[in-house]
Amino acid sequence: MTTPSDTDQETAETRQGGRMPGPIRAYVHWVDRFTGLVGLIAMYLVFLMIGVLLFDAVTRNVIRMPQHWPIEFAQFTLAAYYFAGGPYSLRDGGHVRMDLLYDRLSERGKALTDVITSSCLLFYLAVLLWGSISSLRYSMETGQRLFSMWNPSVVPIKMLMVAAIVLMILQAISIIFKDWATFRGKSLR
Repeated sequence: MTTPSDTDQETAETRQGGRMPGPIRAYVHWVDRFTGLVGLIAMYLVFLMIGVLLFDAVTRNVIRMPQHWPIEFAQFTLAAYYFAGGPYSLRDGGHVRMDLLYDRLSERGKALTDVITSSCLLFYLAVLLWGSISSLRYSMETGQRLFSMWNPSVVPIKMLMVAAIVLMILQAISIIFKDWATFRGKSLR
């Protein structure tokens, strides 16, 4: 059953240009939501990294039993943090933007500029994905490992890199949909 406020909102949206198609609205909703979940998980990786580095400091300086794995594990955790945090930062507009001219544009002008720059970002991410898949394939075929005493496989971190780039692509498409809706005066709600 619709309430008067729902009807008023729908009427206002129709006057402003209507709503974007349902599949686009669903795509944006679910990609943004999944990206938020991944970003939340990534946020807690910092605490894991701090714990590992604290463990390393205690075993090395207090107990005098240095371990070989904590520093590299912390580096892997940091890589996972920025891989997983990239799509989240993209979703929330946390990346660097040249505001010199951008701030002077209207909302529609900003939205059109964002559609164009996000399209360029998609091209870059596609090339990055192609290279990362090639790198992952090489690592899997050769059993690539880091040259250290711990000697960990690099396959898990490269798999995470590929997954994060895919999520960045999905998030960039979501941003294009949102900016295109803003440019056309349509709602995504």
